[in-house]
Amino acid sequence: MSETLLSDLTVRPAAVEDRPAVERLWLMFRHDLSGLRGVLPGPGAEFRREWLDSAFTDTGWAPYVMNCGEHLVGFAFVRGLTGPTRVLNSFFVVRGARRAGVGLRAVRQVLARHPGRWEVAFQPDNAAAVSFWHRVAQEVSGDAWEREARPVPGRPDLPPDVWISFAVADGCAD
Repeated sequence: MSETLLSDLTVRPAAVEDRPAVERLWLMFRHDLSGLRGVLPGPGAEFRREWLDSAFTDTGWAPYVMNCGEHLVGFAFVRGLTGPTRVLNSFFVVRGARRAGVGLRAVRQVLARHPGRWEVAFQPDNAAAVSFWHRVAQEVSGDAWEREARPVPGRPDLPPDVWISFAVADGCAD
């Protein structure tokens, strides 16, 4: 199955018509993260969605979707495109496509579209994210990456997020 997923993987900019499907994936993404910090959905069973809205409307942001054949399997939101450092703001692969190399290949394709300095944040108690993002940084930039703990803005009650920084050269995609 993993060979099929990888051979059929495409990453492309999300279009306006993709937004309803990305909104459904957003709920899955936020649900996955809710267990790390005990975040509950609001009364309408929705999670905060400022980043989702920004990805589709704000200058300097770019949303991407990932497909394996006809199956939508994830998304990525990039911000900071008008500044010196890009931020991979949100990155999600559905559980059925994880552990097959889809995430690594997809993130390399997103990074390759915007060469330059990058930052990615994740929670230190998310063991899968820690492992994945360290692997991404190592594969993209060798030993030339940095790791730093930064407080979560406006949330002194939470442990700091981990931020990794690295540079992406032209031609980093598979």
